[in-house]
Parts: sequence; C-alpha cells; structure tokens
Amino acid sequence: MGKYIIRRLLQTIPVLLGVSILVFSLMHLIPGDAAQIMAGEGASETTVENIREKLGLNDPKPVQYYNYVSGAIQGDLGNSIRSGRPVLEEIKGRFWVTAELAIYATILAVFLGLIAGIISAVRHSTWADVSIMIVALFGLSMPNFWLGLVLIQWFAIGADWLPEFMKMRPSGWGDSWRQILLPVICLGTSGAAIIARMTRASMLEVIGQDYIRTARAKGLSERIVTYRHALKNALIPVITVVGLEFGAFLGGAVITETIFAINGMGRLTIDAIRERDFPIVQGTILIISLLFVLVNMLVDISYRMLNKRIDLN
Repeated sequence: MGKYIIRRLLQTIPVLLGVSILVFSLMHLIPGDAAQIMAGEGASETTVENIREKLGLNDPKPVQYYNYVSGAIQGDLGNSIRSGRPVLEEIKGRFWVTAELAIYATILAVFLGLIAGIISAVRHSTWADVSIMIVALFGLSMPNFWLGLVLIQWFAIGADWLPEFMKMRPSGWGDSWRQILLPVICLGTSGAAIIARMTRASMLEVIGQDYIRTARAKGLSERIVTYRHALKNALIPVITVVGLEFGAFLGGAVITETIFAINGMGRLTIDAIRERDFPIVQGTILIISLLFVLVNMLVDISYRMLNKRIDLN
C-alpha cells in the first residue's frame, strides 16, 4: 500500500506540469493586456510599460513559465495582479467555501443516489424502478443554471406558500441552513442521478451472480443478501463515480456560485479571467487539479478496503 501511494504521488507531478502548461498557454492566448487593465483606460503608455516590466510580462513566455513553476515548487504561486496580495491568501478564504459546497453536494448525491439505485435494482421492472429512472433522467437533463433559477423562484422569491421560517435565502453562504440548502440541491442533483443509475446497474449485475443465489439458498433474509453481500460488491464502480463527481463539483461550482452569489473559488476564477489576473487563474486551477488527483487516489485505495482480493501494488 505504501509503495502504491508513493507511486501515485509521483505520478501527479507530470499531471500537474501538464495542467500548468495548458493553463499558462491558454491564459496568454486570451486577448487583452493585464497591465493595461491595471493601469486603467486613461493611463499613459509609460505607466503601462512600467507595470508590464514590474510584473515580468516583457519576459519571454518560457522565462515567465519557468519563474512561475520555480515559485510554485517553493509554495509561492505569485501575487494577484489585481490586488497585489499573494495568490494563496486570495484563494484561502474562497477555497473552504467551495470545498464545503462540494462536500455537502456529494453527501446529498450519495445519499439520494444510493437509496434510489438500491430500490430501483431490488424492485427491477416495477413501477418504482421506472419512476426512479425517469426522475434520474430528468436530473441528468436539467442544467444547473436553469435548476438554480427555478429553485430561487419557487423557494425564495415566490415562496409565499411556505411558512416564513422555511423560506430559502437566494444568495450568500454559511449564515444558516436556508442559504446552504438551495445551492447544494442545485449542484448535487445531477450527481445523485448519475449515482442512482450506476448503483442500479451495478446491483443488477451483482444480484445475478452465483454467490447471491447461494446466499439465498442458505435461507438468509433478503435484507442481509442485499446489503451485506450484494451492495458491498456493487459499491466498487459506484465509488469511482462518487470520486469523479466530487472532482466535478469542485471544478463545476462556478455556475452555482454565480447564480447564488457565493464567494467561492469559482467566482474568484471567473473574475480573474475577466481581469486577466493570470496568477489567480493558474493558482486556482492548479489547486483544483491537485485535489482531483488526490481524490482519485483515495478512491483507488478504497477499492482495497471493499475487496481484499484487489492488489494495488
């Protein structure tokens, strides 16, 4: 296990290098001049040139990339062009907001997805199975921006049909459960639909195995057969989906944070792209990529916990 973890950590190095090269290249292909944006529209050419020289924007692109990578290795992601503050300080406050949103959305998606998938598999080809899969199809089809606006209209702005204490707040984060619930539902709905469909498919495959029939032949109750024998083995592909969904929630929270006015990393990245704040964009994407890789590593390790026969080495 230790050798596997070390090997996976070493494998993150080329992945992060590739991500940094891609983001660096794309940011410098975007039209616009960061120095001109900082100086303002009425600034003289001399002022703009001084800012460009101070930020190192006159250096060749390979030199700029080398300076960025050498600083990142030492834990220095540079300073924000917009505010002048270190990138890590800019990200720190926003990161935990996005992390909380992704964690809550994942918990909701796993809770609803597992329950729906198990019921659908156990009651295969019944009205319950068909109804759950139809709802899951709607969950997959609804874009976040549309669902977020609908939730705000129904449960916040036009919620006259709800008691006062149950009316949701359409913006902000963390002050109360009424601010948290709507963005979590908006972000977690598609994940719940994917997990439900994967759980159903995996459970149906496992239920048809010989050892399940043997367990039933021994006289074990259907509950024990379903949850102790079938579900444990069916969870391996489901955990893969959960890990991917958590990474998608981290990176895909941009729309949800924008709709609900949440000051997370998603809004920070969008603002930085708009203002050509290259260090902020590179820093946020690099951190999200690192988290995505680490989550996938934890998912792989969990396989061994569910099935001792899986050899990670």
